[in-house]
Parts: sequence; C-alpha cells; structure tokens
Amino acid sequence: MALDKVVNEIQESARKEADLRIQEAEKERAKILQEADQRIEKMHKAEEKDLQDTLRRMQRQELSSAELEARRIVLNKRKEVLDKTFEETLHELSNMDPKEKAAVYKKILSNGKKLVPRPKVFVPRNESSLISGVRGVESVEETDMESGIVMESQDGTVRLDYRFRTILESNWEKELKNVSGILFG
Repeated sequence: MALDKVVNEIQESARKEADLRIQEAEKERAKILQEADQRIEKMHKAEEKDLQDTLRRMQRQELSSAELEARRIVLNKRKEVLDKTFEETLHELSNMDPKEKAAVYKKILSNGKKLVPRPKVFVPRNESSLISGVRGVESVEETDMESGIVMESQDGTVRLDYRFRTILESNWEKELKNVSGILFG
C-alpha cells in the first residue's frame, strides 16, 4: 500500500503539474490570440487608412482631371469664338464698299511706296480699277489672291504683303490679349 500511495501521489502531482501546464498554455494561447487580434486590428486600421488615403487621392485626381477638361473645353470654345471673329472681320474687310476699299488701297500704296519706290502692284481680280490714277506705280497686275495689295520692287528682291489677311493676322497676334479681354471680360 505504501507503493500505491506513492504512485497515487506521483499521479496526483503529475495531474496537478499537467493542469498547471494546461492553464499556463491556455494563458499563453489567450495572450497569443490577443496579440494576434491586436496585430490584425492594427493592420486593418492601417489598410483602412491606406484605402481612405487612396480614395482621397483618386478623388483629387478626378477633380483635377475634370477641372482641366472643363478649362480645355472653355479654351476651345474661346478659340472658336476668336477664330470666327477673325474670319468675320476678314470677310467684312474683303467685302467693304468699293469706295472705302479704294481709299484703303491708296493709303496702303502711299505708305508702301516709301519703302519700295515705283513698285509692281498685285491686286485681286477685278480690283485694279480701285487704284487707277495712282502715281508712282510701275505696273498693276490682277491675280488670284485675297483682298489687299502685294507690292514688289522692280528687281523682285523686296516684296511687301499688304493683303488684308496678312495685316489682320499681324495685328491679331499683337492684340489677341486685348481682343480676348473685350470678348470674354
């Protein structure tokens, strides 16, 4: 019996030791699970923050893209208006009253002859009569061209382009900012 008692004590001690180790293992397991939950929660919060940051960045990019597209559309419309204004102005100049056009041509010739004495003058078809009687001109030739005058030196080395389109384009570039301000405020 003494042996049974010793065996029982060893078994009891082993059970207590096993229970103690099981309790410690359960505590360790709970601690590991809690740490894992905390890491998971931390990772979840970090991913949520990254997601929110990404969404905000995408919203800013979309907004910027939309604003840029809106500006592009407005600028294109403004360019259309400016182009139409240019063409309408050119049309009005080209189709002005013959008396007014003759006066403009004579003024152009007067100024141009200061640079090119006794020039050859080129005018659009059926417009040579508008400058008839002007002195100091070598010759007048009608040709297929837009309204205005082209003057050329006798030796052909100097050519002055006073077609209405050329004059308008030159002034248009210089005055584009002012024209835009008038049209668009």
